[in-house]
Amino acid sequence: MRDNAYLQSRLDHLWQSYFPDVPQVNKIFIKFGRPAKYRFGSIRLNYQDNSTHILINGMFNDSKYPKEIIDHTIAHELVHYAQGFSSPHPRLHAYPHRGGVIDKELNGRGLKHLVFIYNIWVEQYKRSVGIID
Repeated sequence: MRDNAYLQSRLDHLWQSYFPDVPQVNKIFIKFGRPAKYRFGSIRLNYQDNSTHILINGMFNDSKYPKEIIDHTIAHELVHYAQGFSSPHPRLHAYPHRGGVIDKELNGRGLKHLVFIYNIWVEQYKRSVGIID
């Protein structure tokens, strides 16, 4: 089983390796949330103390889920942070997903392999939970 320390180590690795130009301007917390069928991750800004909280789907603490899916989910949330969603950074877009901005950013940061693996995996996952036949 993976734990929150594992998530923190993956966040640190991804940030240092692929997001070194994005300053961490507030405290960031990452942890596993509850298992969910459809939402793999989320990011929220706590306005009381100006901290950012990243939640990763609790089902991913099981090692049967590929590490690349967790890395993709964390990197996806880091793109939101870098683009000013749930962070003190200036907002770069009106909407967080419109126009494929997440995949464009991930590809531009050298994470094309994670996008590729995620796209294949998510199709298989959707079939396994009955979202597509």
